[in-house]
Amino acid sequence: MKVTAIIPDNIVKDVKEFTGAKNTTESLIQALNDWLYQKRLQKLNETLKKDPVEFKKGFDAESVRQLNNRRDLS
Repeated sequence: MKVTAIIPDNIVKDVKEFTGAKNTTESLIQALNDWLYQKRLQKLNETLKKDPVEFKKGFDAESVRQLNNRRDLS
C-alpha cells in the first residue's frame, strides 16, 4: 500500500539509525512491525491475566519429556 505521511525528520532519522535498514521504507516497515509485535504481546498478556492457562491435573514436565522422547524414536 502506498501511503503519504508527514513525519518529522528527526523521527525518521532516529528510526533509520535504530533499525539499520537500507532506506526509509524498510526502516518504517521494521519499526511498525516491531510496534505491532509489542502491542500483540501486551494484548496476549492482558488476556492471560484475565484467564490464565491451567494445566491438566497430574501434568508434569517429566511425563512430557518422556512422551517427546518416545516420539523421537519412532
